[in-house]
Amino acid sequence: MQTLFKNIKGDRLIWAIAALLAIFSFLPVYSAASNLAYTGGTGNTFTYFVKHFMHLFLGFAIMYGVHKIPYRYFRGLSMVMIPIVLVLLVITMLQGTTIGGANASRWIQIPFVGMSFQTSTLAAVVLMVYVARYLSKIHDRKVSFVETIIPLWAPVFLILILILPANFSTTAIIFLMVMMLAFIGGYPIRYLGIILISGVVALALFVTMAKLTTGSLNVKVTTWENRILNYSNNEDTEGDYQIENAKIAIASGGIRGLGPGKSRQKNVLPQSSSDFIFAIIVEEYGLLGGLFLLILYSWLLFRIVIVSQKSDTIFGKLLVLGVGLPIIFQALINMAVAVELFPVTGQTLPLISSGGTSIWMTCLAIGIILSVSAKREQIKEQEINNDNPLEILSETI
Repeated sequence: MQTLFKNIKGDRLIWAIAALLAIFSFLPVYSAASNLAYTGGTGNTFTYFVKHFMHLFLGFAIMYGVHKIPYRYFRGLSMVMIPIVLVLLVITMLQGTTIGGANASRWIQIPFVGMSFQTSTLAAVVLMVYVARYLSKIHDRKVSFVETIIPLWAPVFLILILILPANFSTTAIIFLMVMMLAFIGGYPIRYLGIILISGVVALALFVTMAKLTTGSLNVKVTTWENRILNYSNNEDTEGDYQIENAKIAIASGGIRGLGPGKSRQKNVLPQSSSDFIFAIIVEEYGLLGGLFLLILYSWLLFRIVIVSQKSDTIFGKLLVLGVGLPIIFQALINMAVAVELFPVTGQTLPLISSGGTSIWMTCLAIGIILSVSAKREQIKEQEINNDNPLEILSETI
């Protein structure tokens, strides 16, 4: 164990925050999964606990392995992975499966292991790395809008088009994160305006075409519209079933909560261990538990910004923000949905909600951040060694 800790590099506080979130997640997931165990399973809740543990164990193994890779290698890897991601997204559209009653094909089955994988989450991480690579490449020179269309925006829109039919919320989040990263990376604002207008027009055309059909696309677009309408009106309808039960759970929690495992709404709230896990946490651990989570994510955001600022290259700075900010943004959206500050989106709470793909890709992103941080530590150690005459003398001897 000591050898393992000695080999851990990068920002120790980010490691600590990730570990705290993972440890905190066990009891809420175990409690919320009891409904799934008795309604759609064998009644054995411990199975879900073990499954969540294995997802986290594999996630932290991914984090550890990725943080050992020098972050400069992610430049080339992103270019290699973009075509692979596009192929996976096409396969998902053609052969995807539905899980947990989701009315969309978002998952593909991993051969031989009997596990499923949500390709859009991998696409999001790969795309952010790719955009960071390109923005760092053009950072010190003027570019025209035309010359950036093929190398930058073509992959972005291809990936978004392939994700959109199955998952509007993920598409919107990726688009906003790419726009934010482009703004931070110094991409001309007038060009961003063109891209924003193009995105809105493309979405409007997609919705119009989908409404003219009678297949699954029409059903999906209608679902989006209903969610927005249910959020915007003040009337309680059948479409508000999820959010109303989430608000009941939050109101029941009060300041200190009902206690671990004592949630009542987990028995009636759909997706209580994933999309609405925050409502269960507040019900069982109260406002204090919710604030604890908010503080942890805020602390993670602070450390992400620090690592970005201390990076020795433009690519490192943009890379950290590109893969780190979506984690915080997703967490805030999940919390906002639970308290009805945002329409229902289906976004999970990073490192807390059950679900392997979400955990693995969050750990992948954190591993990339730690890789950048580890490089900074290596540079500092070299500077200290070079300033130490005794160290230099020992090296020459």
